[in-house]
Amino acid sequence: MISPTAAATLLPFALLVGFWVSWSDLKFMKIPNQASLVMLAVWIVVGILVVPLKLWALGLGLAAAVLVVTFLLNAIGAIGGGDAKFAAAMAPAFIHANITMLCMIYIACSLGALAAHRLLKYIPPFRRATPDWKSWTHKGFPFGTTLSATLIFYLLAVVSPLF
Repeated sequence: MISPTAAATLLPFALLVGFWVSWSDLKFMKIPNQASLVMLAVWIVVGILVVPLKLWALGLGLAAAVLVVTFLLNAIGAIGGGDAKFAAAMAPAFIHANITMLCMIYIACSLGALAAHRLLKYIPPFRRATPDWKSWTHKGFPFGTTLSATLIFYLLAVVSPLF
């Protein structure tokens, strides 16, 4: 697991990119390639300053492995291409993560994002404020919201003294 200091350093960048990814996925049902590249660049530039070199390099290896697996998932239609690229770009932050904690965060974020999206879809003032969001009528779910939330809540959990 990365240190609390490293997580705290990466968190502001993850928040900015995470909000960008979530908004874009909700509005356009697309995650911009630039967002994934920025997230990976954060690991390359900032990560090397706050994570031991061996963990930093392993993080890049994890990103490559996740990219291969998620591209295979994309090829069979299980996930979108933007989701695959963003998952790979954020993967280095999870190097040596407590897998149980990470899975619990992922499940909670998945359920929370799905419930919030489905609920807000039927609240007239919110719907009027966001009439052009493709996610309201698209058959798929804007999974970038789940991915972003998982990254942010994981980093918050690492920073927290409870873990």
